[in-house]
Amino acid sequence: MTSIPLKKNSENLYNQIMNKNINKKIFQGVWPALFTPIDSNGQHNSKELEKLIELQVKQEVDGVYLLGSTGQGFLFNERERIRIAEESISIINGRLPVMVHVGALNTEESVRLAKHAAKVGADAISSVGPIYYNATVPMALEHYRKIATASDRPFFPYQIGNFKTTDEFITKLAEIPNVEGMKLTTGNLLEISSIYYKGKKGWSLFSGADELLCHAALCGTTGAIGTSYNLIGSTCKEIRRSFLQGEVEVGAAFMLSLQQIIEEILPVIWTFFRRAMILRHGIDLGNPKPPLLAPELPFSDEKVMEMVKTLESFKDKLLGISTSPS
Repeated sequence: MTSIPLKKNSENLYNQIMNKNINKKIFQGVWPALFTPIDSNGQHNSKELEKLIELQVKQEVDGVYLLGSTGQGFLFNERERIRIAEESISIINGRLPVMVHVGALNTEESVRLAKHAAKVGADAISSVGPIYYNATVPMALEHYRKIATASDRPFFPYQIGNFKTTDEFITKLAEIPNVEGMKLTTGNLLEISSIYYKGKKGWSLFSGADELLCHAALCGTTGAIGTSYNLIGSTCKEIRRSFLQGEVEVGAAFMLSLQQIIEEILPVIWTFFRRAMILRHGIDLGNPKPPLLAPELPFSDEKVMEMVKTLESFKDKLLGISTSPS
């Protein structure tokens, strides 16, 4: 089977999207939303954290996102978050770009976490908007402004849930110093495209939904931050890159398989990833912190590995395509 040629207009569109990102050498590609392994006492597990980070380096992912939803950032107190950020950045030691999520219930804590992350070497800062209280546009903008200006690092607001990114919000967000893009955890592709066109020139947009890894790239994102990339980061990186260079059939088939598996594992997602990481990489993530639950898996170990290998097989197929004669 031969590679599908990249059409001229597709190539121009790809280059246009990528060239809009002034930081494409850093803020692009596939970034695992790093798990925070937990020990039997409910504390972060330093030994397993180091193994997890070394795996990401080995997988040659493009960066890591610390202490987001997957990293259970909200479930650790401020002192613990500081310790995890310090430890992770120390282990990474400049081998991968690092973005630290600092969102907290109150803005003051987020500001302190942002200052600390910058001090210990984070390449960028990220945060969700105000939580618990119903956020208005002025509330969200002031929250972001204080976090963004707490350091000189690029800041990436983390859009999640049903917060409406209106034209007014995007316009005013672009006026805040240090805002260099967004993390968009939305299933609405039109909303992503709208932010791409209406946002500030040079913004780097990251998709936060694993199930839209390739789809969102067609809507202007320069990168993707997600949970499954911990497990199969090198596969996802190769699929996304090749998809944008014209390997549409393999990309589409991979995404349909990934979406089917995501739908199957969602009810037991924490348990699934713990078991999959043990079986595939020998890394124990532990049980999640309460109130998160770890329900019993309805799958056998054989089924878990079948799912993982199904996804990984697409990379092998892709490499077979790219190395075959045309």
